[in-house]
Amino acid sequence: MATVPSPLVRWVISATGRNRTYLTEEGARRRIAEAALKPEPYAPPWGLRPEVEVRLTQRHGWPVATMRPLNLSPHGALVYAHGGGWVSQITVHHWRLLAQICAEANVTVTVPIYPKLPFGSSVPVVVGFADFVRDSVAAHGPTCLAGDSAGGQIALSTALTLRDTGVVLPRTILISPALDLRLENPDVERVQSDDPWLGIIGGRVLGREWAAGVDLTDPAVSPLFGDLTGLGPITVFSGTHDILHPDALLLVERARAAGVDVEYVEEPGHLHVFPLLPTAEGREARTLIVNRIGRAVGSETAQPDR
Repeated sequence: MATVPSPLVRWVISATGRNRTYLTEEGARRRIAEAALKPEPYAPPWGLRPEVEVRLTQRHGWPVATMRPLNLSPHGALVYAHGGGWVSQITVHHWRLLAQICAEANVTVTVPIYPKLPFGSSVPVVVGFADFVRDSVAAHGPTCLAGDSAGGQIALSTALTLRDTGVVLPRTILISPALDLRLENPDVERVQSDDPWLGIIGGRVLGREWAAGVDLTDPAVSPLFGDLTGLGPITVFSGTHDILHPDALLLVERARAAGVDVEYVEEPGHLHVFPLLPTAEGREARTLIVNRIGRAVGSETAQPDR
C-alpha cells in the first residue's frame, strides 16, 4: 500500500463528503434506506496477497470469509468485526489489513459478514460473533478478536459475552471503537470540530437503530458500561481528531482500574480508524497489530518490539 501524507488523507475525506451520513438525522436515515434498497458487495478484491487464500462460505446463516496463508501451516486465529457505522459493508482497506495479518502473523482469519442496518441489530450480532469465536477456538486454537469503529463495539461486547461464559481471549484489538452509542460524553462536542469524518447527530441515529430498543447503556450495545473485570489483554488505537476518542480514554481508564492489561496507542492529530489509512502512522499501527496477534496466539512469526 502506497504511503501518503496524513494531511492529504484528511483533505480527501473532507472533499469527498465522507461525513454525509453522520452530519444530520436525514443523512443517517437516507443511508439506512439506501442500504435496504441496494446492498453493497462484500466479496474480497482480487489480488490481495498471492500467499493468502480467501474462501467465502455460509455459516450460522451469514456469509463468512476465511483467510489462510497458502505456504505455511497457520497457528491460531483471528475473528474480525469490520466497521462502517453498522450500515456499510467491508471495504478494501479492511481486506488489505486482514490479508497482512493472515500472511505476516500466520493465522487463520475469520471475517463474518454480519447483517447491517436496517436488517441487523446489536444483540443478535454479538451472539453470532460469540459463536464464531467459539468455532474458531475449536478449529484453530488460540483466537484473538478485533474490530474497528462500529466493529469495535461488536468486538468488545462479544469479548464481554464470552468472558461471562468462561472464555477469556488472548487479546482483543480495538481500532477507534464505538463504546457509548449515546455519544453524550461532554468532550465529544469539543472534538467534533476537529473530526472531518464522523458526526454526533447522525451517529446517534445509527446507534439507536442498531440498539433496536435495547437500552443504550446495555453492554451488548455500549460496552463502555460493562464490568470489564476478567477480560484478557486489550490493545486500543485512537486518533485525537475523532469524536470516539474521549470514550476510548474512558475505556482505558476503566479497564486498567478493573485490572485489565491494556495497551493504548494514541496518535495526536490523527483521524478515525487511522491504522486502516495509507499513512506512515497507519503502517506502523498495522505492523503492531500483526505483532500483537502473532504473540498472543504463539505464532513463530511474531517479531520482537523495535
